[in-house]
Amino acid sequence: METSPFTNLTTDRLFLRDLRVEDAEEIFRLRSDESVNQFIDRQRAVNVADAIEFIQKIQTLAENNGTMIWAITRIGEGKLIGTVLYWNIVKEKSQAELGYEMLPEYQGKGIMTEAVKKVIEFGFEELKYKTIVAEPNMRNMRSIHLLEKFKFKRTGQHGDDYWIYTLHRNAVG
Repeated sequence: METSPFTNLTTDRLFLRDLRVEDAEEIFRLRSDESVNQFIDRQRAVNVADAIEFIQKIQTLAENNGTMIWAITRIGEGKLIGTVLYWNIVKEKSQAELGYEMLPEYQGKGIMTEAVKKVIEFGFEELKYKTIVAEPNMRNMRSIHLLEKFKFKRTGQHGDDYWIYTLHRNAVG
């Protein structure tokens, strides 16, 4: 597996770009919104400064090939509406974990399906991952359905609240 540099991605409706400090207001909304965070085990953002700190942490991780995160925007608009990322990258296994989140007003419109499809293709075709995993909360049926749409299979459990879903490169087709 080669580590490729970050690449902007484009779909019919979306432009997936790098995360920037200018996205702090939307990142704050994502990380403080109860409906977005109800299935995610993380500390909530209390203010925009928390969001800026998170963005800077992610940028440092990305520079060290520890993560690859895309800000989801609609073509022609610069505003972040969600994120999709690879993290927990295990180079020895050619594996990464997929994560994603979207502002509530953009949910249910097929946007995340479009973004995740492109990121999975990029992971297998460009990054040469053999396996992509995801760990949705067991109660997050929307996330589970999204993963199953892409042929992820439930392969285990992590703790009391999370399923492990796995997609192998040879399963895509």
